[in-house]
Amino acid sequence: MNLFIFYGILLITLGAFISSSFAIPFDKVKKWQWGNYWLMYSLFGYVIVPLIVCLLFAPGFTTVLAQVSLKTLAGIFLMGAVYGVANLTFGLSLRYLGIALGYALSLGLMMALGTLIPPMIDGRLAQLLAGNAGIMLISGIIVSLIGIGISGYAGFLKSKQGGNAGEVNKEFNIWKGVASALFVGVTGSSAALGIEQGFPIAAASVENGVNPLFQDSAVFLVLYSGSFLTTLIWCLYLVIKNKTMKHFVRSDGHSLWKNYLACALAGLLWFITFVFFGMGKSKMGEFSFVAWGILMSMTIVFATVWGLYRKEWKGVSTKIYLLMWTGLIILIAASFLIGLSAN
Repeated sequence: MNLFIFYGILLITLGAFISSSFAIPFDKVKKWQWGNYWLMYSLFGYVIVPLIVCLLFAPGFTTVLAQVSLKTLAGIFLMGAVYGVANLTFGLSLRYLGIALGYALSLGLMMALGTLIPPMIDGRLAQLLAGNAGIMLISGIIVSLIGIGISGYAGFLKSKQGGNAGEVNKEFNIWKGVASALFVGVTGSSAALGIEQGFPIAAASVENGVNPLFQDSAVFLVLYSGSFLTTLIWCLYLVIKNKTMKHFVRSDGHSLWKNYLACALAGLLWFITFVFFGMGKSKMGEFSFVAWGILMSMTIVFATVWGLYRKEWKGVSTKIYLLMWTGLIILIAASFLIGLSAN
């Protein structure tokens, strides 16, 4: 294996671990409704942290963005806005399917579509399919979908059986959950398309002296500004509807700063995912679009591992436990297959 490809896979895997961990700080948020803390998390994750990263690692980003056509910027921003809708809907898939099955179906679809659609549009997929690398990519995606299917089935059985303390998810609804996951999978892949459309920005960044490891920093800033717009509209609607605007300034007997700190940490973790993703992607060569498939597959793996750590799988049968581990091992193998296709 090309050493650069191997380093790229490791960096993306680290990003996937962080991605699966970003929501943990929400456990420390007290007396805020979902609209309140999701808006604050989004402000940090979509705007503040990306801006800080640009200032630190791509200080000439305003000059770079001025060199890129308005059409390109608008296209990336639009893809980000669509991705924002996907992130808002993702919560519904988790609500109706549970974490394991929700992650598997939603991110599984995002993995397949986000890996294949961008290169289909720009012609790189046809070039890749002309050689053995194309066979390896398709094989990796198929193997990944098999792993996702096994993981999802294990999650489904877990939700039906109960697991931790014998409790069953009372809101489990397979049809609503699958519909939500399908919507998330289709709209969520827009982020991968937006990142690939940002190639002119990445190239201009390198020409202006930015380290190639951080060439996508300005791309992320434009992309997730679009995500913040759709999130801002929906969360403000919820905050006004539920009359919870006062929660931003009134403590109600708890430490208000802890809520802001938890949301800031969640936003930091979420965006740092894409810092490592961008670093790993820069090592993947001409067929950098395969990075998305690795990120999604490994995020599912680590989300399940976090579920184990949090005892979400406690009490399940041996059959379900073995299915879960089988799915994880297959997903890890698939991630390397997808990565090797860029070699």
